[in-house]
Amino acid sequence: MQTERQQEIISTALDLINEKGIQGLTIKNLSKKLGITEPAIYRHFENKIQILLALLDLLKKNTSQIFETELNSDETAIRKIERLFEKHFYSFAQMPSLASVVFSEEIFRNEEKLIGKISELIEHNNQTLLSILKEGQQRNEIRTDIDGNHLVIFIMGALRLFVKKWQFSGFSFNLEKEGAGLIQSVKLIISTHKN
Repeated sequence: MQTERQQEIISTALDLINEKGIQGLTIKNLSKKLGITEPAIYRHFENKIQILLALLDLLKKNTSQIFETELNSDETAIRKIERLFEKHFYSFAQMPSLASVVFSEEIFRNEEKLIGKISELIEHNNQTLLSILKEGQQRNEIRTDIDGNHLVIFIMGALRLFVKKWQFSGFSFNLEKEGAGLIQSVKLIISTHKN
């Protein structure tokens, strides 16, 4: 369980990433923005990597909850996938800095702990999505002529690329509204029922 100060540091770290990019997340910048000394931050987190690990834990908790909720719902597989997209777009729209953390490969390079954490997160979400897809294939809602693992890559890749496009545009368009069109296209491609 994190202390109130740790939560404040994590929240401020997200703000900094949003303002200055991942490179802007330094202990010096963080202490300045929080109005506390650098040693005060080190009393709560050993280093910047520990702060990033805490951010990834927060993200894992949020996304795992989204995936698990959909996996266990009574909806069709197509609706579950649609809701996964909607919930992710909503989540990123509320906290754009999360996209900067999740999709910033440079922060994971050469840091085994970060690579391990993000790999664990991706693998868990991929397996949950695969379960949804297989269930949909068994119910004849999802195409069976494409391997489920390939559909996972297609779906997660589309989600990732779309969010990156939004991020690179400086968040210049409404992610949820524009994302609705992408969701419809994904549904058309993976569904057995063509409208």
